Amino acid sequence: MDLALHALQRDKLANNIVVARDGEEALDFLFCRGAFAHRLFGCPPKLVLLDLKLPKVDGMEVLKQIKSDPRTKAIPVVIMTSSKEERDLVAGYNLGANSYIQKPVDFDQFRETVKSVGLYWLVINQRMPINRLHQSGPVKGVRETATRT
Repeated sequence: MDLALHALQRDKLANNIVVARDGEEALDFLFCRGAFAHRLFGCPPKLVLLDLKLPKVDGMEVLKQIKSDPRTKAIPVVIMTSSKEERDLVAGYNLGANSYIQKPVDFDQFRETVKSVGLYWLVINQRMPINRLHQSGPVKGVRETATRT
């Protein structure tokens, strides 16, 4: 994750980056508890870059908790992993991941991948307005569909 952090800072794509060293710390940050109890839900992260191989609580469990809570389900989660396992890809999308990227081995390619991810999710992508993050049920005038793109 240090390389991803360096790439995002180098290309000035993120001003405030928080790195969690394990799944438990990530969940504490996202759910404003423990050492992060001072945080407010009104200021959610713009993006979560999630590795599947985390100590204490694995990445799939972190994803499951993020996407099952109405307060955090709209936060984009991009899985960045070395896993080539199809079951991880399928499980990640089934749990609500917004993107799944296999980490490139080559340093320059990895840096470009992180830059592209940051550019899309932090600059180009239109986030859901904060006042709609906690709204339950469908938004009036928006038709729900069963397809995923």
